[in-house]
Amino acid sequence: MTFPQAPALPEELDKLMRRMRLPYMRKAAPDVLATARAQRWDPAEVLRLLIAEEVTGRDAATRRLRRHSANFPTGKTLASWRAEDSTIPEPTQNSLATLEWIGRAENLVIAGPSGTGKSHSCPASRG
Repeated sequence: MTFPQAPALPEELDKLMRRMRLPYMRKAAPDVLATARAQRWDPAEVLRLLIAEEVTGRDAATRRLRRHSANFPTGKTLASWRAEDSTIPEPTQNSLATLEWIGRAENLVIAGPSGTGKSHSCPASRG
């Protein structure tokens, strides 16, 4: 969402957001408040948007932390996958790469000898 240039938050509001540990809301608040003022938004819409920003930011931070904690190999994507180097049958690789199994809530277990691309496919399939 694009917002007009906004003035800084009032000092008291900034302090409260810092105290409540709402960094994503605090970052979005000046722009959201300026837009809300200019477009005469309903106060509930302002709150909804600010809370949604905080939730989105926290979710992203949680994903980053969990991926880091899982010690997945980094920098590997499906785009860098070399199917010809793997012993996994190509139709199986193609099926896994579609990620349709995630939408069906199916589990994926990858097992096999070293060098088959197991560690590469795990973080690549997660995006």
